[in-house]
Amino acid sequence: MDKPIWTPSPERIAQSNLMRFIGVVNQQHASSISTYAELYQWSIDQPEQFWPAVWDFCEVKYSTPWTSVLDNADKMPGAKWFEGARLNFAENLLRHRDDKTALVFWNEDKNKRRLSYKQLYQQVAQLAVAMRKAGITVGDRVAGFIPNMPEAIIAMLATTSIGAIWSSCSPDFGVNGAVERFSQIKPKLLFSADGYNFKGKSHDCLARISEISQRLSSLEKIIITPLLNQQPDMSSLDNSLLFDDFIETGSDPKIEFEQLPFDHPVYILYSSGTTGLPKCIVHGAGGTLIQHLKELVLHTDLSKQDNIFYFTTCGWMMWNWLVSSLATGATLLLYDGSPFHPHPQILFDYAEQEGMTIFGTSAKYLSALEKTNVIPQQSYKLTKLKTILTTGSPLPPESYDYVYQQIKADVQLSSISGGTDIVSCFALGNPLLPVYRGELQCRGLGMKVSVYDQAGHAVKHQQGELVCEASAPSMPIYFWNDPDNKRYTSAYFERFKNIWAHGDFAELTDHDGLIIYGRSDAVLNPGGVRIGSAEIYRQVEKLPDILESIAVGQQWHDDVRIILFVKLREGLTLSDDLIKIIKESILNNTTPRHVPAKVIQVMDIPRTISGKIVELAVRNIIHNKPVTNIEALANPEALKLFQDLPQLKEV
Repeated sequence: MDKPIWTPSPERIAQSNLMRFIGVVNQQHASSISTYAELYQWSIDQPEQFWPAVWDFCEVKYSTPWTSVLDNADKMPGAKWFEGARLNFAENLLRHRDDKTALVFWNEDKNKRRLSYKQLYQQVAQLAVAMRKAGITVGDRVAGFIPNMPEAIIAMLATTSIGAIWSSCSPDFGVNGAVERFSQIKPKLLFSADGYNFKGKSHDCLARISEISQRLSSLEKIIITPLLNQQPDMSSLDNSLLFDDFIETGSDPKIEFEQLPFDHPVYILYSSGTTGLPKCIVHGAGGTLIQHLKELVLHTDLSKQDNIFYFTTCGWMMWNWLVSSLATGATLLLYDGSPFHPHPQILFDYAEQEGMTIFGTSAKYLSALEKTNVIPQQSYKLTKLKTILTTGSPLPPESYDYVYQQIKADVQLSSISGGTDIVSCFALGNPLLPVYRGELQCRGLGMKVSVYDQAGHAVKHQQGELVCEASAPSMPIYFWNDPDNKRYTSAYFERFKNIWAHGDFAELTDHDGLIIYGRSDAVLNPGGVRIGSAEIYRQVEKLPDILESIAVGQQWHDDVRIILFVKLREGLTLSDDLIKIIKESILNNTTPRHVPAKVIQVMDIPRTISGKIVELAVRNIIHNKPVTNIEALANPEALKLFQDLPQLKEV
């Protein structure tokens, strides 16, 4: 059996929140749980005991207790959690109101700010009063077209304190991308900044906001935070105010937290929209809260002493996940801009100077660091850093090596996986367990996760569909404008009846960890054999000349052949020798079926705003099919690189 590459110390295990939780469970339920495997099994066997235990351990604030924990447990969708309970999402995140630092903000323009929990509460209170005066009430929608900055969090908390629904996307979205999302939900207020910085350039947002506002007839007011200019020219914006003018900064009100049902909507998030109009995924306040608390407190071992960072935008669900950390009293470290500007180690400057204990990022960021020959441990001590989290795409085994050899030897590296669909995770980290190269540490507590073969049978040590066999509190309460749940049911429950099919290709391992092989809708199928694209990427992207790659299946003579597109280091051209090296690397480390029929150089690879490569869009392009929503892409111009390639017509 392979050996772990990191194991938690006995002291770390003993001091963990998860170990304390096991002690509480054993005491309250007269059980004798001693391992994570036993705790996990209990959590899925006894959901009506497990979730209340999380509620109590994480001290969820509420005004009315529940009458039943779980009704219609056998229905997906249709299960009801914590019926009768009334609470407020923002009240739970604003339970700490002292002088401890709540938010630290850095951006590329050397903008650095700090906000205490006391100051955060005060600004949320001022904004909530102003929003009520502006007519915002329970169930109204409020949108953010805004950078990852304190005002985004303040606006979200004020919105949800009233019982209104928050929805945001990052300002690097195009006008059409924002309108396609927001026009479906008809927001009354829009929060934004006058612009943002990226890769050393200032990007003005006011012209785009003006166009967006003209296309959103529901908008009643636009609130602008100065980021590029202290006095931005807002003459082109009707019904607009500066943030500080809107919130009446001289007042010192208390927040009136609306007490609402457990499943009252709190967030509207969006599917990527690369294959059609983005789906508006509505998440409930209670389900989001209790799931995030479980993941942050138990799986991430987050406490008031921690400084937690996640490199994200307001258009990615990891922003929502990060913000829930406020409920623990931890300090949130926010960053807006490129993680490689003004130099490739800027985030490690941040980590060192702010005493970062939990560093969250994408798998692609770690891969890019390695390709840039960045060796953080040569320049930084990172003495307080205890955990590195990654998500967004599968983390290849080589990146595990890079973290432990070049960043820090004694750190818990937790690859986590879930999605916008559940605004949380199916598999993630664990402070009690070792880390194995290439594996996610465990399935999440309370998440009845399995892997199915094509016939719908649970399998282990075999690749298949990642599924969830029972309801969980953070599953969407519904899709917006989907009264019969037809789109919702179609999205997750058509493949296997009453089973959530998540759309990932995965494998359960000997250690009861998970390996993710990529999206199952982008699985390659040469000769009828299903292959996860991540298996190919792992071999290709460890080659020093290749920065990135994307593999898709091309219909060819009544079969499918694999086409591999590669982006090389600047100045390099794909040669026959390099193609041979690529194919041999894949053959020697996978199977002959993984070897691409064609390897083609491209100058760029299309990706979503949140950084995920878009195999489906490329597959459509090479088959001369339309890509219906290029506004979902960060670099839509890259799609043109894949059109009418002569190599795709050759044998």
